[in-house]
Amino acid sequence: MTTQLQERITATSTTAQLSTDVNTLQQMVLTLFGQIDDLQGQLYYLKRQLFGQRSEKLDPHQRLLFENLYQDVQAKLDRQWEQVQTPSAPKAKSRPNAHHNGRRPLPSSLPRETVVIEPEPEEKVCGQCHNDKTQIGEDVTEKLEYIPALFYVKRYVRPKYGCKTCGNNIAIGELPPMVIDKGVPGESVLAHIIASKYADHLSLNRLEGIFKRHGVEITVSNMCDWVGVSADLLAPLVDRMHELIRQSPVIHTDDTRIPIQSKGRKGSTYNGYLWVYLDKRGNVVFDFTPTRSREGPNLFLGKDYTPAKCMRMLIALFRVSKATEARCNAHARRKFEYALDSDPV
Repeated sequence: MTTQLQERITATSTTAQLSTDVNTLQQMVLTLFGQIDDLQGQLYYLKRQLFGQRSEKLDPHQRLLFENLYQDVQAKLDRQWEQVQTPSAPKAKSRPNAHHNGRRPLPSSLPRETVVIEPEPEEKVCGQCHNDKTQIGEDVTEKLEYIPALFYVKRYVRPKYGCKTCGNNIAIGELPPMVIDKGVPGESVLAHIIASKYADHLSLNRLEGIFKRHGVEITVSNMCDWVGVSADLLAPLVDRMHELIRQSPVIHTDDTRIPIQSKGRKGSTYNGYLWVYLDKRGNVVFDFTPTRSREGPNLFLGKDYTPAKCMRMLIALFRVSKATEARCNAHARRKFEYALDSDPV
């Protein structure tokens, strides 16, 4: 009865068409309030889509979650301001040779070079009794110095031994295993190039200039080849790191866009993506993909893994695997907006 009556009631209806039953009218009011709340929610979402900010900044409404923290911080700032306004007693001036507690001591593991500076010979004789002065102490001042990187050449000399009678059966020592057979670089040079490029973010052309200052000329093309050979040799180690990452119960991952030179188009680049995977113990593994599709993370993680990720492209992985999805508040909003525009999972 109530539903039929609500269908007949419109904005142009008169009071005579309304029911006189109190329960029916109360039910109609509750139904209207529910519809109003639903329409207000839809209106808020549409207005935010049209006029709201697209960047993932903190929503002003989320400040209520940190209201207590905000009040504590404000009270602490007020106390600090009162201490600043209160005049304090002047600090005593420290002596020139006083020990500075704020300065960190230099590491004791560093080698020390001691330079002893003696006073002039006439200053070692007392001017009153003319007797020789005795050392009663010393003043030590430490300065941090730097020795530039040093290149050196390691020569492998292998004497040959042969029989003078028969002229054969020549004996010679075997060379130790080397990264690049018949190549110039040793293991330390390759390690320095890789660490400089990927840890210190020095490009190979800058390394070429640094090496030239030391009198060593190594071209960028040669260093590129050496990095490629080193990557092939380190592949088993990376595979083992990949295996350890996948054993972690939680993995954090995200991608970074990097420009890649294209051989087909001269002077042009395309966007590649470098993925970083961080496990619960702090181990890190990088993976490169030429596109930002879900195939890269799906292939790296596998369908039998249970990761935690907050990116739209991994929704398919959560559908077909045992993955458990974990998101921050900003990406939870993104997930909600995406779910409204896509088919239900």
